[in-house]
Amino acid sequence: MLNKIYIRHIYNIFLQRFIYITLIFSSLIFILNILEELKFFTNIGISNISLPVLLTVLNLPSLLFEIFPFIILITTQFFFIKFQNNSEILIFRNNGINNLKIISYICLLVFFIGFFIITFFHFLSSNMKHLYLEFKNKYTQDNKYLAVINENGLWIKDQIDNEVIIIHSEKINSYTLENLFITVYDNDFQNKKNIIAKNAIINEKNWKINDVLVLDDFGRKESFSSINFKTNFDYERINNLFSNLESLNILELYNQRKDFINVGLTVSDIDIKINQIFSVPISLIIFTILSSILMLNIRHKNSKTFVLISGILLSVIIYYIYYFFGLLGSNNKLPILVAIWMPNLILFLSCLIGIVNINEK
Repeated sequence: MLNKIYIRHIYNIFLQRFIYITLIFSSLIFILNILEELKFFTNIGISNISLPVLLTVLNLPSLLFEIFPFIILITTQFFFIKFQNNSEILIFRNNGINNLKIISYICLLVFFIGFFIITFFHFLSSNMKHLYLEFKNKYTQDNKYLAVINENGLWIKDQIDNEVIIIHSEKINSYTLENLFITVYDNDFQNKKNIIAKNAIINEKNWKINDVLVLDDFGRKESFSSINFKTNFDYERINNLFSNLESLNILELYNQRKDFINVGLTVSDIDIKINQIFSVPISLIIFTILSSILMLNIRHKNSKTFVLISGILLSVIIYYIYYFFGLLGSNNKLPILVAIWMPNLILFLSCLIGIVNINEK
């Protein structure tokens, strides 16, 4: 019975610190992000404060999702400051709850926090990110352009001079779009001509279209071996417009992955994103253990300044470990599973080394 009271106390203290640290980081992100949005709307001549506030609120959860491991790290540090300042850790130890047990209770709680994050919170953040991009797109030049991947292939909306252009390709093979159907409209959305082609080679913003049949609005046909086609899209822009993975929830990521395979696009970035999401609970546990080891093995641990500095340094080191392996995975230098899970394995082994003598601290 007494142990249950102690465990409940551990959970209460940790959750209080977690909420407190999350609110602090949320406030910092909100301030930094709203400054960017204010600058954006000022540059386009809009002074309505409600728009930057709305966009910042919509963008906040997706930004917060990316830093939850570091929030957990700082939370764990402040949890141990509270325990050590009040000598609670000695009381727990005298009642049979040693350091290792305290860490195991925290890790169990953190696992459930991680499960909540990858299910409910990620679903919320991805949908709000989608609204954010949809809303902000109305105020950018990109509202004239659109690229979408679905089960039927690639669809592109373009606008040049006084023409609206809809491009459909069944498959993408490197820098080549295959089986093209292009419809050109005037500003009143009246059909001017249709272009049917075997393929298009994407060369910057001047595509070379091969084996071409052009049908005008009078039904006249012209054939060409190849023509140059002016567009606002190069390969990079196509990818940027349809590949914002932060706006997709887990189910949408799997559907996008299937559509990418059907069209012929690489799914490396999607696989990385999916594995990153599922690795969150494990990452949170590893960050918890690392932070616990740090707090139980350093001097000056009652100094909040020292704790913050040590937490930031540890976060930077861990960030670059994840970044390095993520880069290798996105460039296909390592298998995706290795790129995402190897940092967790390395950090977990580091935890095992550090935790050997933790009960004597």
